[in-house]
Amino acid sequence: MVDAFCSTWKLIDSQNFDEYMKALGVGFATRQVGNVTKPTVIISQEGDKVVIKTQSTFKNTEISFKLGDEFDENTPDDRHCKSTVTLDGDKLVHVQKWDGKETKFTREIKDGKMVMNLCFGDVQAVRTYEKA
Repeated sequence: MVDAFCSTWKLIDSQNFDEYMKALGVGFATRQVGNVTKPTVIISQEGDKVVIKTQSTFKNTEISFKLGDEFDENTPDDRHCKSTVTLDGDKLVHVQKWDGKETKFTREIKDGKMVMNLCFGDVQAVRTYEKA
């Protein structure tokens, strides 16, 4: 089912992302950059691992993992997390845990677009990507 996500995706819409970053404790300067950056996300499968590359003019990141296995992740805003990605039906669910906190991203394909819901506490953001 990960196959549906395997593509190159370009950000086309972002809602409430500044509030989400603020809730995470991201500093003002980094939030300013984060709000104007339109990243490209490349999702691929290599054997039993899923690879998610995020490329932007600000910072490039790459994570590689097996579904359901915890891994170490360094986020673009320099949080060091223990992360787990699982498949819940047709949704790719990514949970990051650090310093007793937790945030969750849920990616799903809707009308040919990848919709990413980000949730931290009661703050939610939605980022929509289309195939590049």
